[in-house]
Amino acid sequence: QCVGEIEYTDLAAAERECDLFLGATDGRSPSFAERFMTAASPGVIATILLSEHYRTHEEYISVLAREMRKEYALIHARGLVLQVDCPDLAMERSRFFQDDPLERFLAMVDLHVDAINQATEGIPADRIRLHVCWGNYDGPHTHDVPLEPLLPRLYRARVGALSLPLANPRHQHEYKVLKRKPPPAPMLLLPGVIDSTTNYVEHPEVVADRICQAVDAVGERTRVIASTDCGFGTFAGSENVAESVVWAKLRALREGADLATERLWR
Repeated sequence: QCVGEIEYTDLAAAERECDLFLGATDGRSPSFAERFMTAASPGVIATILLSEHYRTHEEYISVLAREMRKEYALIHARGLVLQVDCPDLAMERSRFFQDDPLERFLAMVDLHVDAINQATEGIPADRIRLHVCWGNYDGPHTHDVPLEPLLPRLYRARVGALSLPLANPRHQHEYKVLKRKPPPAPMLLLPGVIDSTTNYVEHPEVVADRICQAVDAVGERTRVIASTDCGFGTFAGSENVAESVVWAKLRALREGADLATERLWR
């Protein structure tokens, strides 16, 4: 919980994390076309660490945006793409707002998107990704908010790419929504084509089909980057997927992307 004034005074831990990541990926062959570092959104911090100090949620979010700007700026300064992880923009509908009208939840989404724009001011949009999800857990997801009412609000975020977990069985159909309401150019779509919560290994043909669905929705093959739904280690000490299966899934992602490339560029 938040029990006092928030001030981000020591970036040493974030610096070390960047150092570890860059050290692990520098000089690899083949080299990486691009590298990104994740960071928590102001909104997800506020909904996980509830405040007993600030009088209103709006005040709390504004302070978090001001302070998280320091970490976001550090990641950008290290030459990494910033991925702002925002499960609050979807998952919180079924947690804190399950008994409220949809409009109240959507008002919170608007507030949290404004906070992201405030916190990332000064970083070029094409160096920022927005990851939105309904929770990285193996569960029914029957109370998830649909994607459609979220999209206009997500598109207000000043970012260059939108990451969505579209391998989630409750949301695989929402390519149809994206086709009706595609991301505004030049925003990229990072569709999850690999489920990060199960030990099933997707067939490369399935991966290729999902990538092609995303391209069809966006309308441009160069504005899609195939991705996993979420990370494979969201909760410390509680992984859903065996390490050997993680690597098998990533191989399927690579092979499926190759198949999709053959289809889309032939």
